[in-house]
Amino acid sequence: MSNSPQINHVPDRSTTIKSMIILALLFFIFGLVSWVNTILIPYFQLTLQLSNFQSYLVTFAFYIAYLIMAIPSSFLLNKMGYKKGMMLGLWCMSIGALLFVPAAYWRIYQIFLLGLFLLGVGLAILQSAANPYVTIVGSIESAAKRMSIVGTGNKLAGVIANLIFAAVVIRESDKVLMREIEAGNYTGAALETALDTLIKGVMTPYLVLAIALFIFGIIVRYSPLPDLDPSIVNKRSEQDENSHKSISQYPALILGVAAMFFHIGTQMIALGTSIKYAGTMGESLAGPARNIPSYTMLLTFIGYFLGIALIPKYLKQRNALLICASINLVLSAMIITTSGTIQFLGITTDISLWYLVMMGLPNALLYAGIWPLAINGLGKYTNLGSAFLVMALSGSAIMPLVYNAFVELNASLSPFEAMKQAYWILIPCFAYIVWYAAKGYQIKSWKKTHD
Repeated sequence: MSNSPQINHVPDRSTTIKSMIILALLFFIFGLVSWVNTILIPYFQLTLQLSNFQSYLVTFAFYIAYLIMAIPSSFLLNKMGYKKGMMLGLWCMSIGALLFVPAAYWRIYQIFLLGLFLLGVGLAILQSAANPYVTIVGSIESAAKRMSIVGTGNKLAGVIANLIFAAVVIRESDKVLMREIEAGNYTGAALETALDTLIKGVMTPYLVLAIALFIFGIIVRYSPLPDLDPSIVNKRSEQDENSHKSISQYPALILGVAAMFFHIGTQMIALGTSIKYAGTMGESLAGPARNIPSYTMLLTFIGYFLGIALIPKYLKQRNALLICASINLVLSAMIITTSGTIQFLGITTDISLWYLVMMGLPNALLYAGIWPLAINGLGKYTNLGSAFLVMALSGSAIMPLVYNAFVELNASLSPFEAMKQAYWILIPCFAYIVWYAAKGYQIKSWKKTHD
């Protein structure tokens, strides 16, 4: 543990405010690194000449780290302390970003995947540390509100991440080159040279990112952010401590992990496939379609502000979860069942694309709603329960592959119809989250009880 002050009681208002500011900055880092994957997928598919399956491995390599590292992260944080753990997580991300430089220089797909995996490992450590902070620095009833506050940093980064990437990496000359490659104007050695020129655009931005992450790790380590005492994080009361012998005996947590998995997975499907879906309608990555994920994230950003304003004064966090999951269930059905060409923001596509984008607004309060319901009352298992919920973020790795499998099953259809029909996978996911918000979180025992 570090020698900095530890939180061993309910923190005062000043400590809470300082902690929330630093946590918001951390969540901004989460978003900046995470959400750029939505444009990396089509970018790598073009510059590395990947198949659909290989392109989805971009998100798989990144988010599978959550599944592998979440529980080891909880033990690491218990041993090292939270601030040292955060520094280690940021340094791990720095190494991952640094690997983009040789990967781009030699245009080696596998090194990119390793870099993405290390970025994910670092984020898993940071998420395991940051989320308990947000939950414990105030009352459990307003946890969703605090999640929304720090989430604004995450989603603001999501809004600008693709815009920054597109502006810094995809230069005007690159846009012309992309269109020519997509049109098939290059073959053989000329194609390889063109692809080398494009991919090297990521070298400088990721080198700068690597340096920034390393420095920020040092700043967090020596910041006024107080170190959480693991014994306090993991123990809310003696009654909680003695109520269950195993974490598996908390149905609200286990069912909440599944809800989180489906939420995160469907969110990545909506974000990660939107540019490609627009591409089946004639829009190019070199055109305004590259901004589609940013529109989704802008709606999510707005949703977070609604959460801050409404929860818990006007709307209980559980009701917010129920309403938002229900809205996304309806939007999922509309994606599949409606059609019609519209032109909006310089993009001419089927209307179903914009229903996909609209999911960003209700998505804002799903994470913030599921987390406190799942983690409430875990007592000494709070840290491990947080690790389980972080593991559920691997939904972003697995669900896009499931979606792609359904696209492949519809290979006899046009690319547009194949993708559109595959979105039906969203329906059972949101139906489950609706059930969890209405009933699942209330289950206290796996055994049936009788009045």
